[in-house]
Amino acid sequence: MYLDVRELKAAGADGTGRVLDMVTKGWLPYSLRWTITFTEPVSASGFAVAADGDFVGTGRWTFTQDGPQVAITYDWRIGAAKPLLRRLTWLMRPIFSANHLWAMARGEESLRLELRRRRGDAAPSDIRPPGPTFAWLAKRRRA
Repeated sequence: MYLDVRELKAAGADGTGRVLDMVTKGWLPYSLRWTITFTEPVSASGFAVAADGDFVGTGRWTFTQDGPQVAITYDWRIGAAKPLLRRLTWLMRPIFSANHLWAMARGEESLRLELRRRRGDAAPSDIRPPGPTFAWLAKRRRA
């Protein structure tokens, strides 16, 4: 899902202003380049970001203690600015939706693995993130 993430700007003294440049991809044959700017500092109650590039909008993570666990809410309000997405959404909405659901499932799988790693539930060598999209095709091209 995330092909590349680079920090373009470090956070300021108040924790805001950090900018990350990202390249992401689902299983469809295109990638998205966008930046995230932290508009509120990361705290025990959450944080907020602004997206720019192929996605434009805002996101807010909210953390609420629920006994021994934490309930996490992510309110992500973005629009697609990439011309391919804007022009074809009316026709390709079901395919774009399936691509999004696939990417979110890979993200959930990776998050679960990262939580297992951090809790020490498994040896780091036993925890492998999801492989690249169409790995079988990449292997075939190398042969």
